[in-house]
Amino acid sequence: MIFPEAWRKILPGGRQKWLAMAALALAVALFLIYNDVENSHYAIYQNIADVPVMPAAIVFGAGIQSREARDRVATAVALYKQGKVTKILMTGDNGHTNHNEPESMKRDAISSGVPADDITCDYAGFRTYDSLYRARNIFEVRKAVLVTQRYHLPRAMFLAQKLGLDVVGVDANKRSYGIRQVWYDLREVGAAEAAWFDILTERKSKYLGKKEPLFDETQAPK
Repeated sequence: MIFPEAWRKILPGGRQKWLAMAALALAVALFLIYNDVENSHYAIYQNIADVPVMPAAIVFGAGIQSREARDRVATAVALYKQGKVTKILMTGDNGHTNHNEPESMKRDAISSGVPADDITCDYAGFRTYDSLYRARNIFEVRKAVLVTQRYHLPRAMFLAQKLGLDVVGVDANKRSYGIRQVWYDLREVGAAEAAWFDILTERKSKYLGKKEPLFDETQAPK
């Protein structure tokens, strides 16, 4: 039975039926939401040579000096050096003094040969939604390559498209992430639901502030 004996004593038979139907309806709704986020049409590339030219790359933080973050930076550097992008927006968590994901990624990119002037840091990218909302509203990005691992790309692409950005994605997977990959895959189920509701409710990013266009008037992409 769906309900344990204690519940059957508390709830009349009719109410048990309605609760079971409600639980089933909720499960179906959550599955449909997850499917909408994960399996919509997205332009995701494996090879950098195939990525179309875009004004900028948006690189999402993933923990300071983590394998995931280093792979994202390496992918963004390759995009820059192959002429696929001219600017890089590093976005991530800077929640306290000793945790600054964007600066860490910027240092790595500079050490790999990207000029500092072509890298901008967003210190309030605490969630994927915040990163993309701020990319549009603070940094005035309209077209970009999203740089992250394959497990994260559908959610990032979904959010970007719903926020009105013209984006493609590039898979930054360069190695196995071991047992952590299981956690990432499981986390995406709940994260996809949250992303869908963020769009539904038109949530504003918690931190906004003055505009900081990624391109000045002379550099603005056509």
